[in-house]
Amino acid sequence: MTEPLLTLAGVHTHIGPYHILQGVDLEVPEGGVTVLLGRNGAGKTTTLRTIMGLWRPSQGEVRFGDHLVSGLATPDIARRGIAFVPEDMGIFTDLTVAENMLLAAARGPMDAKRLDWIKQLFPPIGTFWNSSAGTLSGGQKQMLSVARAIIEPRRLILIDEPTKGLAPSIIRAMTDALRQLKETDTTILLVEQNFAMASSIGDTVAVMDDGRIIHAGAMRALMDDAGLQEKLMGLSLEAHQ
Repeated sequence: MTEPLLTLAGVHTHIGPYHILQGVDLEVPEGGVTVLLGRNGAGKTTTLRTIMGLWRPSQGEVRFGDHLVSGLATPDIARRGIAFVPEDMGIFTDLTVAENMLLAAARGPMDAKRLDWIKQLFPPIGTFWNSSAGTLSGGQKQMLSVARAIIEPRRLILIDEPTKGLAPSIIRAMTDALRQLKETDTTILLVEQNFAMASSIGDTVAVMDDGRIIHAGAMRALMDDAGLQEKLMGLSLEAHQ
C-alpha cells in the first residue's frame, strides 16, 4: 500500500449541538480509489465536508500530503489540489453546460486536450454543450458535476454518492468514467451506497458507523469475507452484485 495522500487523525466535527464525527482516523493512499461505506447517518458526508473545510473539525487534524489543511478555508484547500463533488451535484442550472465548465476552470481557459478527454468520458457534455444545465437529466447533471471537478488536474477528488438514483445504464457509464479517472494521477475518495459499483472500482475501503471508522483495509479482502461483511454492515455484498 502506498503512502497516504490524505490523513485524518482523531477528527471530531460538531454541527450545532450534534456531535457527528467522533474521532475519525482515516488514511487514503495515493493513487486509486478508496471507498467509504456505512449506513445512512454514519458520518460519511460529514467526513467529506470536513476534509473540504465546509465544516470545521472541533478536534483532530486533517493532513493533505505534508500539509495541515484542517482550519483552512475551502478555497485554500481547493487550491492545494482537492475537488469535491457533492451529493446535490452543485451545478448552476441557469447556466449552460459550457458556462458551468468555464467557471470550474479557475486557473484560466480550459485546456482543449483535457476537455476533449472529458467529453470522451462523458459524451453528454459535448452533446449538450450549449444547452442549459437545468434541462439535463439527473444522470447527465451528475456527469456534469464530476466533469467540473476534473476540468483541471486534481490530486484528490471527493465524490459523494455519484450513482444515487441513476438508471443502470448511467451507473455503468459513470463507473467506466471513474475507472478511467483512477488510471490517471488522481486519487479518489468515494462515498457510495451501490456496493456492486463500489467493489468494482475500489482498491481500499473504510467502513463508518456512529461517526467512527470501524474497519479499514483492502477492498478485495472485504469482498472475499462474507462473515466480515455481515459483521460490519449486516449484509452480504454478494447479494448486491
